[in-house]
Amino acid sequence: MNDRTLTREAPNKPETSRKRCGFVALIGAPNAGKSTLLNRFAGAKIAIVTPKAQTTRAQLRAIRIHAPSQLIFIDTPGIFTPRRGLDTLMVQTARGGARQADIVLFMVDARTGLDADTQAVIEMLETMRPALWLVLNKVDAVKPAGLLPLSRRINEQLVCGNTFMISALTGDGVDDLLTQLAKAMPEGDWLYPADRIADVPLRFMAAEIVREKLFLRLRHELPYATTVETTRWTRRADGSVRIEQVIYVERAGQKKILLGKNGRMIRTIGQAAREELRSMLGVEVHLFLFVKLCENWQRDRERLEMMGLDLQPAGVSAKADGLMRRQ
Repeated sequence: MNDRTLTREAPNKPETSRKRCGFVALIGAPNAGKSTLLNRFAGAKIAIVTPKAQTTRAQLRAIRIHAPSQLIFIDTPGIFTPRRGLDTLMVQTARGGARQADIVLFMVDARTGLDADTQAVIEMLETMRPALWLVLNKVDAVKPAGLLPLSRRINEQLVCGNTFMISALTGDGVDDLLTQLAKAMPEGDWLYPADRIADVPLRFMAAEIVREKLFLRLRHELPYATTVETTRWTRRADGSVRIEQVIYVERAGQKKILLGKNGRMIRTIGQAAREELRSMLGVEVHLFLFVKLCENWQRDRERLEMMGLDLQPAGVSAKADGLMRRQ
Protein backbone atom coordinates (compact mmCIF):
# COMPACT_ATOMS: atom_id res chain seq x y z
CA MET A 1 0.00 0.00 0.00
CA ASN A 2 1.70 3.19 -1.20
CA ASP A 3 0.55 6.75 -0.62
CA ARG A 4 -0.45 7.64 -4.18
CA THR A 5 -4.17 7.53 -5.00
CA LEU A 6 -7.27 5.35 -5.22
CA THR A 7 -7.97 3.22 -8.28
CA ARG A 8 -10.86 1.15 -9.57
CA GLU A 9 -11.10 -1.77 -12.00
CA ALA A 10 -10.37 -0.20 -15.36
CA PRO A 11 -13.27 -0.15 -17.88
CA ASN A 12 -12.66 -1.12 -21.47
CA LYS A 13 -11.26 1.80 -23.46
CA PRO A 14 -13.25 2.98 -26.47
CA GLU A 15 -11.86 3.24 -29.95
CA THR A 16 -9.37 6.10 -30.23
CA SER A 17 -11.54 8.05 -32.68
CA ARG A 18 -14.44 8.11 -30.22
CA LYS A 19 -12.63 9.29 -27.12
CA ARG A 20 -13.79 12.40 -25.30
CA CYS A 21 -12.28 14.14 -22.30
CA GLY A 22 -13.10 17.30 -20.40
CA PHE A 23 -13.30 19.15 -17.11
CA VAL A 24 -16.47 19.86 -15.14
CA ALA A 25 -16.33 22.33 -12.23
CA LEU A 26 -18.84 22.25 -9.38
CA ILE A 27 -19.55 25.82 -8.23
CA GLY A 28 -22.01 27.05 -5.64
CA ALA A 29 -22.59 28.55 -2.22
CA PRO A 30 -21.40 26.70 0.91
CA ASN A 31 -23.45 23.56 1.62
CA ALA A 32 -24.97 23.42 -1.88
CA GLY A 33 -23.96 19.74 -2.02
CA LYS A 34 -20.90 19.97 -4.28
CA SER A 35 -18.79 17.46 -2.35
CA THR A 36 -21.68 15.01 -2.06
CA LEU A 37 -22.17 15.13 -5.82
CA LEU A 38 -18.43 14.74 -6.45
CA ASN A 39 -18.41 11.58 -4.34
CA ARG A 40 -21.49 10.32 -6.16
CA PHE A 41 -19.80 10.82 -9.53
CA ALA A 42 -16.58 9.17 -8.33
CA GLY A 43 -18.31 6.19 -6.74
CA ALA A 44 -16.04 6.65 -3.72
CA LYS A 45 -15.43 9.14 -0.95
CA ILE A 46 -13.02 11.69 -2.37
CA ALA A 47 -14.24 14.83 -0.60
CA ILE A 48 -15.13 15.11 3.07
CA VAL A 49 -18.68 16.16 3.91
CA THR A 50 -19.91 17.83 7.11
CA PRO A 51 -22.95 19.93 8.09
CA LYS A 52 -20.66 22.93 8.64
CA ALA A 53 -20.19 25.47 5.89
CA GLN A 54 -16.84 25.96 4.17
CA THR A 55 -15.59 22.44 4.87
CA THR A 56 -13.94 22.14 1.43
CA ARG A 57 -10.81 24.28 1.24
CA ALA A 58 -9.14 23.29 -2.02
CA GLN A 59 -9.82 21.93 -5.47
CA LEU A 60 -10.34 18.17 -5.56
CA ARG A 61 -10.45 16.20 -8.80
CA ALA A 62 -12.52 13.05 -9.21
CA ILE A 63 -12.36 11.03 -12.43
CA ARG A 64 -15.21 9.10 -14.02
CA ILE A 65 -15.40 7.08 -17.22
CA HIS A 66 -18.81 7.16 -18.89
CA ALA A 67 -19.22 5.61 -22.34
CA PRO A 68 -16.39 7.05 -24.48
CA SER A 69 -15.81 10.02 -22.18
CA GLN A 70 -13.40 10.62 -19.35
CA LEU A 71 -14.80 13.35 -17.11
CA ILE A 72 -12.62 15.15 -14.58
CA PHE A 73 -14.83 16.71 -11.92
CA ILE A 74 -13.41 19.63 -9.95
CA ASP A 75 -14.89 20.18 -6.50
CA THR A 76 -14.31 23.73 -5.28
CA PRO A 77 -14.76 25.64 -2.02
CA GLY A 78 -18.10 27.36 -1.62
CA ILE A 79 -18.36 30.99 -2.67
CA PHE A 80 -18.83 33.28 0.32
CA THR A 81 -17.73 36.69 1.61
CA PRO A 82 -14.11 36.29 2.82
CA ARG A 83 -13.21 37.38 6.34
CA ARG A 84 -9.54 36.39 6.43
CA GLY A 85 -6.66 35.53 4.15
CA LEU A 86 -7.46 31.81 3.98
CA ASP A 87 -11.05 32.63 3.03
CA THR A 88 -9.84 34.81 0.16
CA LEU A 89 -7.65 32.01 -1.17
CA MET A 90 -10.57 29.56 -0.96
CA VAL A 91 -12.80 31.83 -3.02
CA GLN A 92 -9.94 32.46 -5.44
CA THR A 93 -9.52 28.69 -5.78
CA ALA A 94 -13.21 28.30 -6.59
CA ARG A 95 -12.99 31.00 -9.27
CA GLY A 96 -9.96 29.21 -10.71
CA GLY A 97 -11.94 25.98 -10.94
CA ALA A 98 -14.65 27.73 -12.96
CA ARG A 99 -12.10 29.22 -15.36
CA GLN A 100 -10.49 25.83 -16.00
CA ALA A 101 -13.63 23.92 -16.87
CA ASP A 102 -15.27 22.98 -20.15
CA ILE A 103 -18.62 23.07 -18.32
CA VAL A 104 -19.49 24.64 -14.97
CA LEU A 105 -22.27 23.10 -12.90
CA PHE A 106 -23.85 25.92 -10.91
CA MET A 107 -25.26 24.06 -7.91
CA VAL A 108 -28.09 25.61 -5.95
CA ASP A 109 -29.63 24.24 -2.77
CA ALA A 110 -33.32 24.04 -3.72
CA ARG A 111 -34.30 24.42 -0.06
CA THR A 112 -32.68 27.84 0.36
CA GLY A 113 -33.19 29.03 -3.22
CA LEU A 114 -32.00 32.50 -4.17
CA ASP A 115 -30.52 33.52 -0.83
CA ALA A 116 -27.70 36.05 -0.41
CA ASP A 117 -24.94 33.45 -0.82
CA THR A 118 -26.43 32.09 -4.04
CA GLN A 119 -26.93 35.60 -5.37
CA ALA A 120 -23.24 36.30 -4.72
CA VAL A 121 -22.30 33.26 -6.81
CA ILE A 122 -24.54 34.49 -9.63
CA GLU A 123 -22.81 37.86 -9.59
CA MET A 124 -19.42 36.15 -9.81
CA LEU A 125 -20.48 33.91 -12.69
CA GLU A 126 -21.95 36.87 -14.57
CA THR A 127 -18.45 38.38 -14.81
CA MET A 128 -16.88 35.12 -16.03
CA ARG A 129 -19.51 33.85 -18.48
CA PRO A 130 -18.46 30.17 -18.52
CA ALA A 131 -20.34 27.39 -20.29
CA LEU A 132 -22.91 26.99 -17.55
CA TRP A 133 -25.46 24.34 -16.55
CA LEU A 134 -27.83 24.87 -13.63
CA VAL A 135 -28.21 22.05 -11.12
CA LEU A 136 -30.94 22.35 -8.49
CA ASN A 137 -29.89 19.99 -5.70
CA LYS A 138 -31.76 18.51 -2.73
CA VAL A 139 -35.01 18.46 -4.68
CA ASP A 140 -36.14 15.51 -2.57
CA ALA A 141 -36.49 17.92 0.36
CA VAL A 142 -38.76 20.52 -1.27
CA LYS A 143 -42.21 20.64 -2.84
CA PRO A 144 -42.04 20.10 -6.63
CA ALA A 145 -44.27 23.12 -7.27
CA GLY A 146 -41.51 25.49 -6.24
CA LEU A 147 -38.78 24.11 -8.49
CA LEU A 148 -39.82 25.53 -11.85
CA PRO A 149 -40.28 29.09 -10.52
CA LEU A 150 -36.85 28.90 -8.88
CA SER A 151 -35.27 27.63 -12.09
CA ARG A 152 -36.95 30.39 -14.06
CA ARG A 153 -35.74 33.13 -11.69
CA ILE A 154 -32.14 31.92 -11.91
CA ASN A 155 -32.25 31.55 -15.69
CA GLU A 156 -33.49 35.11 -15.96
CA GLN A 157 -30.18 36.25 -14.44
CA LEU A 158 -27.80 33.71 -15.98
CA VAL A 159 -27.68 32.04 -19.38
CA CYS A 160 -27.71 28.34 -18.45
CA GLY A 161 -27.41 25.86 -21.28
CA ASN A 162 -29.29 23.15 -19.40
CA THR A 163 -31.16 22.77 -16.12
CA PHE A 164 -31.19 19.59 -14.03
CA MET A 165 -33.03 18.74 -10.83
CA ILE A 166 -31.26 16.16 -8.69
CA SER A 167 -30.59 14.80 -5.25
CA ALA A 168 -26.86 14.20 -4.86
CA LEU A 169 -27.60 12.39 -1.59
CA THR A 170 -30.00 9.80 -3.01
CA GLY A 171 -28.68 9.80 -6.58
CA ASP A 172 -32.02 10.79 -8.10
CA GLY A 173 -31.40 12.47 -11.47
CA VAL A 174 -27.62 12.09 -11.29
CA ASP A 175 -27.34 9.42 -13.98
CA ASP A 176 -29.10 11.62 -16.53
CA LEU A 177 -26.82 14.53 -15.63
CA LEU A 178 -23.76 12.31 -16.05
CA THR A 179 -24.93 11.03 -19.42
CA GLN A 180 -25.51 14.53 -20.77
CA LEU A 181 -22.14 15.72 -19.49
CA ALA A 182 -20.37 12.80 -21.18
CA LYS A 183 -21.99 13.69 -24.50
CA ALA A 184 -20.94 17.33 -24.13
CA MET A 185 -17.25 16.69 -23.52
CA PRO A 186 -14.89 17.69 -26.36
CA GLU A 187 -13.15 15.01 -28.39
CA GLY A 188 -9.66 14.22 -27.17
CA ASP A 189 -7.42 11.67 -25.50
CA TRP A 190 -7.98 10.75 -21.89
CA LEU A 191 -5.64 12.53 -19.48
CA TYR A 192 -5.58 9.85 -16.78
CA PRO A 193 -5.26 6.04 -16.72
CA ALA A 194 -8.61 4.29 -17.04
CA ASP A 195 -8.44 2.89 -13.50
CA ARG A 196 -7.87 6.25 -11.77
CA ILE A 197 -10.62 7.45 -9.41
CA ALA A 198 -9.08 10.74 -8.31
CA ASP A 199 -6.14 13.05 -8.75
CA VAL A 200 -5.67 13.28 -5.00
CA PRO A 201 -2.73 11.71 -3.14
CA LEU A 202 -3.73 9.27 -0.41
CA ARG A 203 -1.62 11.30 2.03
CA PHE A 204 -3.90 14.26 1.39
CA MET A 205 -7.09 12.17 1.58
CA ALA A 206 -5.96 10.70 4.91
CA ALA A 207 -5.37 14.19 6.29
CA GLU A 208 -8.79 15.28 5.04
CA ILE A 209 -10.48 12.37 6.83
CA VAL A 210 -8.94 13.52 10.12
CA ARG A 211 -9.99 17.10 9.37
CA GLU A 212 -13.55 15.87 8.78
CA LYS A 213 -13.59 14.33 12.25
CA LEU A 214 -12.37 17.63 13.68
CA PHE A 215 -15.25 19.46 11.99
CA LEU A 216 -17.77 16.90 13.26
CA ARG A 217 -16.57 16.95 16.88
CA LEU A 218 -15.26 20.45 17.58
CA ARG A 219 -17.45 23.51 18.09
CA HIS A 220 -17.60 27.09 16.95
CA GLU A 221 -14.52 28.44 15.13
CA LEU A 222 -12.00 25.83 16.31
CA PRO A 223 -12.29 23.52 13.26
CA TYR A 224 -11.55 26.49 11.00
CA ALA A 225 -8.41 27.26 12.99
CA THR A 226 -6.92 23.80 12.36
CA THR A 227 -5.17 22.09 9.50
CA VAL A 228 -3.85 18.54 9.17
CA GLU A 229 -0.69 17.28 7.47
CA THR A 230 0.38 13.69 6.85
CA THR A 231 4.07 13.66 7.76
CA ARG A 232 4.88 9.96 7.38
CA TRP A 233 3.34 6.99 5.54
CA THR A 234 5.05 3.64 6.06
CA ARG A 235 4.05 0.23 4.80
CA ARG A 236 4.87 -2.42 7.39
CA ALA A 237 6.02 -6.00 6.79
CA ASP A 238 2.62 -7.41 7.79
CA GLY A 239 0.86 -5.33 5.10
CA SER A 240 -0.50 -2.72 7.49
CA VAL A 241 0.18 1.00 7.18
CA ARG A 242 1.59 3.37 9.78
CA ILE A 243 0.38 6.95 9.26
CA GLU A 244 1.69 9.88 11.26
CA GLN A 245 -0.11 13.22 11.10
CA VAL A 246 0.24 16.64 12.69
CA ILE A 247 -2.78 18.77 13.57
CA TYR A 248 -1.81 22.44 13.68
CA VAL A 249 -3.70 24.94 15.83
CA GLU A 250 -3.27 28.71 16.14
CA ARG A 251 -3.41 29.19 19.92
CA ALA A 252 -2.33 27.27 23.01
CA GLY A 253 -5.90 27.18 24.34
CA GLN A 254 -7.05 25.45 21.18
CA LYS A 255 -4.48 22.73 21.69
CA LYS A 256 -5.86 22.05 25.16
CA ILE A 257 -9.42 21.75 23.83
CA LEU A 258 -8.36 19.48 20.97
CA LEU A 259 -6.50 17.12 23.28
CA GLY A 260 -9.41 17.04 25.75
CA LYS A 261 -9.43 15.92 29.34
CA ASN A 262 -6.87 13.14 29.76
CA GLY A 263 -6.52 13.03 25.96
CA ARG A 264 -10.08 11.83 25.40
CA MET A 265 -10.94 14.14 22.50
CA ILE A 266 -7.88 13.37 20.39
CA ARG A 267 -8.33 9.63 21.03
CA THR A 268 -11.97 9.80 19.91
CA ILE A 269 -11.01 11.66 16.74
CA GLY A 270 -8.16 9.24 16.06
CA GLN A 271 -10.35 6.19 16.51
CA ALA A 272 -13.04 7.46 14.14
CA ALA A 273 -10.45 8.41 11.51
CA ARG A 274 -8.61 5.10 11.89
CA GLU A 275 -11.78 3.10 11.25
CA GLU A 276 -12.58 5.05 8.09
CA LEU A 277 -9.01 4.80 6.80
CA ARG A 278 -9.03 1.06 7.41
CA SER A 279 -12.21 0.73 5.35
CA MET A 280 -10.88 2.97 2.57
CA LEU A 281 -7.47 1.33 2.26
CA GLY A 282 -8.53 -2.26 2.96
CA VAL A 283 -5.63 -2.85 5.37
CA GLU A 284 -4.95 -2.40 9.07
CA VAL A 285 -4.04 1.21 9.88
CA HIS A 286 -1.88 2.45 12.73
CA LEU A 287 -2.67 6.16 13.05
CA PHE A 288 -0.64 8.50 15.24
CA LEU A 289 -1.86 12.08 15.75
CA PHE A 290 0.26 14.91 17.14
CA VAL A 291 -1.05 18.40 17.98
CA LYS A 292 1.29 21.33 17.47
CA LEU A 293 1.00 25.09 17.84
CA CYS A 294 1.63 27.13 14.68
CA GLU A 295 0.20 30.63 15.05
CA ASN A 296 0.82 31.68 11.45
CA TRP A 297 -0.10 28.54 9.51
CA GLN A 298 -2.82 30.42 7.56
CA ARG A 299 -0.15 32.80 6.22
CA ASP A 300 2.46 30.16 5.38
CA ARG A 301 2.56 29.94 1.58
CA GLU A 302 4.28 26.55 1.50
CA ARG A 303 1.71 25.07 3.89
CA LEU A 304 -1.19 26.55 1.91
CA GLU A 305 0.19 24.97 -1.26
CA MET A 306 0.44 21.62 0.54
CA MET A 307 -3.23 21.99 1.48
CA GLY A 308 -4.07 22.15 -2.23
CA LEU A 309 -5.08 25.79 -2.45
CA ASP A 310 -4.64 27.22 -5.92
CA LEU A 311 -1.79 29.75 -5.76
CA GLN A 312 -0.90 29.43 -9.46
CA PRO A 313 -1.40 32.30 -11.90
CA ALA A 314 -4.96 32.40 -13.24
CA GLY A 315 -3.75 31.66 -16.77
CA VAL A 316 -2.66 28.07 -16.04
CA SER A 317 -5.39 25.84 -17.44
CA ALA A 318 -6.59 22.59 -15.93
CA LYS A 319 -5.72 20.66 -19.09
CA ALA A 320 -2.19 22.03 -19.11
CA ASP A 321 -1.86 21.24 -15.41
CA GLY A 322 -3.18 17.73 -15.99
CA LEU A 323 -0.65 17.13 -18.74
CA MET A 324 2.16 18.44 -16.55
CA ARG A 325 1.14 16.02 -13.80
CA ARG A 326 1.52 13.11 -16.21
CA GLN A 327 5.06 14.05 -17.24
